[in-house]
Amino acid sequence: MNASVKTAMARMDEDAWTPIKCPKAVRGEEGQCRISHAETAETICTAFTSKPKKRQVVARLMVRRVKRPSAEAVPAGQGALFGIWRYHAAFTDFPLSLNDAERGHQRRAVVEQMIADVKNSAFAHAPSGRFRANAAWLAPAALAHNLPRAAGDLAGTFHARATTATIRDHLVKVPARLVHSARRLTPHLTERWPWGTVFTQLFTIVHGPPAP
Repeated sequence: MNASVKTAMARMDEDAWTPIKCPKAVRGEEGQCRISHAETAETICTAFTSKPKKRQVVARLMVRRVKRPSAEAVPAGQGALFGIWRYHAAFTDFPLSLNDAERGHQRRAVVEQMIADVKNSAFAHAPSGRFRANAAWLAPAALAHNLPRAAGDLAGTFHARATTATIRDHLVKVPARLVHSARRLTPHLTERWPWGTVFTQLFTIVHGPPAP
C-alpha cells in the first residue's frame, strides 16, 4: 500500500467495483468482526517504477475492499478514499478472471501466514544450502509446529487462533516448580499466573483417562 498503489486505487471509478459474497465468512482481525461481503475491482499498474524501464513490471492490480463498521473511527492522516473502506491490494499476472484470481490470492495468503508461523519457530534458519539438510530438518520442524497447534486447540478458543510464538509464551514456558512426591513429578504453578486455568485445563485433557 505505497503511494503509487494508493494513486492507482484512487483513479478507479465507483462503477468498477463488483460486490461479492464469501461462501464462508472470515474473521477480520482489524475490525474484530466476521466478514462475508466485500467488493473487488482491478486496474493496470506499473511496479518498480524507480528501476530502469526494462526492469519495470506492468500487470494487474487487484483490490478488495470491505466497509468499515459505522462506529469505527477513521484512521488519522487518511483521506476520504480510505475513510469508509478498508483496502487490500494484490499485484499479480494471474490470467484468471477477477473473482477467481482474488479467491486464489486469498487462499495463498492463508498458506503464507502458516509458512511465516513455521519460520518463526523450528524452521527459522532455513533454507540451508543443502537440499537434503532442508528435507531432514523439515520433518521435525513440522512436528514441532503441529504439537503446539494441537495444544492451542485443546486449550481454548483464544489459543486455537493464536500464533505459535504466543502458545509457546503462554503454555510452554510455564512458571512452575516441580515437586517430587510418591515417585511422581507435580508442577506447582505460580499464583496469579494469568494462564493458570487454561494450562490446568490443557494438562487435564492430555493426562486424563482414555475415553471409553
